[in-house]
Amino acid sequence: MSETQKRCAAFTAGRAAAAAWALAVPIALSVALAAPATPVLAQKVVQPKGGPAGSWRLIGQTHADHGADHDTIVVQGPYDNFRRIKFKVTDAPLNMQRLVVTYDNGAPDNIEVRQNIPQGGESRVIDLRGVGKRSLRRIDFWYDTHGFLKGKADVTVFGMK
Repeated sequence: MSETQKRCAAFTAGRAAAAAWALAVPIALSVALAAPATPVLAQKVVQPKGGPAGSWRLIGQTHADHGADHDTIVVQGPYDNFRRIKFKVTDAPLNMQRLVVTYDNGAPDNIEVRQNIPQGGESRVIDLRGVGKRSLRRIDFWYDTHGFLKGKADVTVFGMK
């Protein structure tokens, strides 16, 4: 192979590498930008069981992880009309900041909680608006967990009719 042929081959290889980079960089950038900037939230779909009025019933359960700050429990009927809710925390303490209860008509109820719930403890009882008139559709809650080694708390939501 002559010196001129070697230079042409090197030039062609360099152009091919540059073309590959020209394609790879925008693709990698678009994938990176499409990824969510906030932690992925856990979403659980639950269907509460029936029971007598005035008793606490399990609505749902999720795992609050130190890698996330928001969880959602989607509530499906027919036993979804509650007047009060409360949270029980096990495995690690949890700082519950706020929650949004969304009713079947789409109306949100923003509730500031700001309560440190110890491991094995419960939140205060939270009265809901529109008792007997609206069914729950979802419960979104924001939190942070305490500690790195014990940063995953099991959160159970109970409701009273």
